[in-house]
Amino acid sequence: MVDEHYVNPELAELYDLDSGWSVDSDFYLELAGHQPKDILDIGCGTGLLACAYAARGHRVTAVDPAEAMLNVARRKHNASMVTWVQASAQTFRSEARFDLIVMTGNAMMALLEPEAMLACLETMKYHLRKNGRIVFEVRNPSLDWTSEWNYAMALKHDDVDVQETRRFIAMDGPLMRFEFDYVFPDKVITTKSTIRFNSLSEINERLALAGLEAEDVQGGWHCEAFDQDVSKYMIITVRHRQGRDA
Repeated sequence: MVDEHYVNPELAELYDLDSGWSVDSDFYLELAGHQPKDILDIGCGTGLLACAYAARGHRVTAVDPAEAMLNVARRKHNASMVTWVQASAQTFRSEARFDLIVMTGNAMMALLEPEAMLACLETMKYHLRKNGRIVFEVRNPSLDWTSEWNYAMALKHDDVDVQETRRFIAMDGPLMRFEFDYVFPDKVITTKSTIRFNSLSEINERLALAGLEAEDVQGGWHCEAFDQDVSKYMIITVRHRQGRDA
């Protein structure tokens, strides 16, 4: 199930204001280089990265389960050069094969069951071209994310002021539960969210079950080596050398 943070059209319009282009976007954009490639962006959200890929001449398919997010994406510059698909990471299937498959914004953590992650990885493997790459990131579960999770910020959209607040609620094993409040001039919208923290060993187990293997694990957006004690992220690169040529 996709939470209201993504499916509510009013909130989708605000998404880029607090989750816009940043250093991780630069990292993923540079992965593709400048030679045109076939790229699959799973969990594309509002399409910032997909449209940036298209602007460089890449052939992009962008998949997201939330129609509200895709509606925002389709209005962006260069959006007409992207193939947009409403589907989940677990169920998406296409005859196309890709040189690069990405899943950004910690979207893998929105898959709350190990079976869902496995299904997502199987989707990636199915669509990967021989010698292609899969790259995704998750937060490092060894760090204390709860201590820095709460924040508040002011947003403005179409001259409307909105106050956004994020609150940590609880940890339930590997699951973190939290809420957002969006205070509009005339109403308050509260959304409830859950993400799953996965250890590197758990991710490697799911990769192996999908017939994949991590080639590299980095700990930062400037290609720092992963250090379990200090790295905020696990940025995982996977190659499947027996992928499909077609």
